[in-house]
Amino acid sequence: MTRVSMSTLALAASLFAAPLAAQGAPTPDPRVGLKAGWWDAAQAAWNLKLVSTSRPSADFVKLDDPGNFMYMNSDMAFDGKYVIQGNFRGFQVWDVSAPAKPTLVKAYLCPAMQSDVSVYRNLLFVSAESNDARLDCGTQGVQDTVSKDRIRGIRIFDITDIANPKYIGNVQTCRGSHTHTIVTDAKDTGAVYVYISGQAGVRSPNELAGCSHAMPEQDTSSAFFRIEVIRVPLAHPEQAAIVNRPRIFEALTKPPMHGAAPEDSIAASKLAEAARAKGAFTVRIEGIEQVVPNGFADRMLDSLVHARGGTGAATAADSAKLRDALQPMIDKMLAGPGYGTRSGPDQCHDITVYPQIGLAGGACAGYGLLLDIRDAAHPTRITFAGDSNFAYWHSATFNNDGTKIIFTDEWGGGIAPKCRATDRKEWGADAIFTIADNKLNFQGYYKMPAPQTAQENCVAHNGSLVPVPGRDIMVQGWYQGGVSMFDFTDPKHPTEIAFFDRGPMDSTKLEPAGSWSAYWYNGYIYSSEIGRGLDILEVTPNAWLTQNELDAAKSVHVNVQNVQDQQRIVWPASFALARAYTDQLERSKGLAADRVAGVRKALNDAEKATGGKRKDALTKLAGQLDGDAAKSSDAGKVTTLAGAVRALAGAK
Repeated sequence: MTRVSMSTLALAASLFAAPLAAQGAPTPDPRVGLKAGWWDAAQAAWNLKLVSTSRPSADFVKLDDPGNFMYMNSDMAFDGKYVIQGNFRGFQVWDVSAPAKPTLVKAYLCPAMQSDVSVYRNLLFVSAESNDARLDCGTQGVQDTVSKDRIRGIRIFDITDIANPKYIGNVQTCRGSHTHTIVTDAKDTGAVYVYISGQAGVRSPNELAGCSHAMPEQDTSSAFFRIEVIRVPLAHPEQAAIVNRPRIFEALTKPPMHGAAPEDSIAASKLAEAARAKGAFTVRIEGIEQVVPNGFADRMLDSLVHARGGTGAATAADSAKLRDALQPMIDKMLAGPGYGTRSGPDQCHDITVYPQIGLAGGACAGYGLLLDIRDAAHPTRITFAGDSNFAYWHSATFNNDGTKIIFTDEWGGGIAPKCRATDRKEWGADAIFTIADNKLNFQGYYKMPAPQTAQENCVAHNGSLVPVPGRDIMVQGWYQGGVSMFDFTDPKHPTEIAFFDRGPMDSTKLEPAGSWSAYWYNGYIYSSEIGRGLDILEVTPNAWLTQNELDAAKSVHVNVQNVQDQQRIVWPASFALARAYTDQLERSKGLAADRVAGVRKALNDAEKATGGKRKDALTKLAGQLDGDAAKSSDAGKVTTLAGAVRALAGAK
């Protein structure tokens, strides 16, 4: 892995930070050069405060191997005072009613890659994709190629008693469930739907009837180029079943993609050259020469020996034959299930639904899709977007009014350092689109701006909206790039406004860690730290977020949250809401300074009043603001403030 000197990183940090420096962002960036460590890594924060860190329980961390992939924390769901945190070994339930001291309620050991989690009422859904995942949640794995013990699909738990989840059913799918999304349909209130995105290979039909490796034109039941839609009857969730397999990828062609970063190509070539000198096998994948794992090569050699009826070790002739066959074999595998007849994506990585606007954003490997989900059981594709700067469309987030959508690019698959000083800011970033007339219109990119070392896996990953009224703000996990919060109200010029980061797990080699996902929930930010547990953070007031804006954000309370089932944010009438809009008008100069002062005084006086006097004062202020709007450079915001004041006048 190519190393970057700290002097180079420091220079890059100052360059990256320059656009923000004039606005008060710390410079040089304190995220650069942080000391490595597992539990004692150095930390850097700006406008975010770490409230607590809760380490994983014993079954969910491997003390002698902290970077072990089979022990990684994954995504989260929220249910009342509980955070349910997925892990490749199962899931953990945390009571976060005291954010400074979360308590572990349940550690449910049930291995399955990657244990994506969602909650609906008393039901918990958990994804399973690994070949080793067992129906009985056993830890011994599944040894047979075809087995009645394997699960690849979705598990369903009853969490009426959340401290004692009951495993009540599952739905098996041909390619497993890498991620899933809860979807509601106002026309079918007796059920909830689950969209399944499966990344694994197709199972044998001998293990799950109906699984077909053929192309759709050859077999209409093909497991490729489709998602699964599961309907879960709420009265009998154990009867959950697949009700549709929509082929939302029809007619998509080869997506535009970029090649490898120059330093990655150079490092891979040097590694391959050294390996070849020792007799190892190599192949070229996307133009980069890579070393074939010994286990794979050994199995191929054994097959050649058996094919010629031989016994014992492979001969030099066998090795030569394998060298000739490997590259065509890999080329055929990478051409996709159609071996070149199709080049578009055959599955989504993740789908975010927004039922109130009838849309979903599908992050589908090579493309970003906009879907119509007004009929939840039958989603259809409206349009799609490609981008040669994107390597892997990973997840999606709408803004609250549904006029924008952010897609993330998980370049490197989340296990590679893609935020180095030499990496392009458009690669491994977020792409921001506006939505108009059923079209996706590209506006700009956002990438966490602090360069990271070659020992830190870093790329865009999961995040959510922060409910600040009148603005589009998102908080996001960047693996070992930490947590970054940014404002994309102006989609062409997104700006970082807060961050939290740690040093790498190890200063000598890359050990996977960092923020898998960072989500706002009822006043705090929760970050699922892959190797270190659960972080809880709090935003501190600053030049970009006033106390009034934060108070308004904290006034939004939800009982359940699945981030990929995005719900419309509604702010209750409050003085904090009116003051937040007033602060924004001061920031935008939408009202003159003396008028801002007058509005603040009127709000203060009204808050001190009671009954009819308060209502009269607020009604009078709202009328004055109507007049202000006619001559304001930010008329829309003044009108919004007037509406908030009227709502406050009518509040009980």
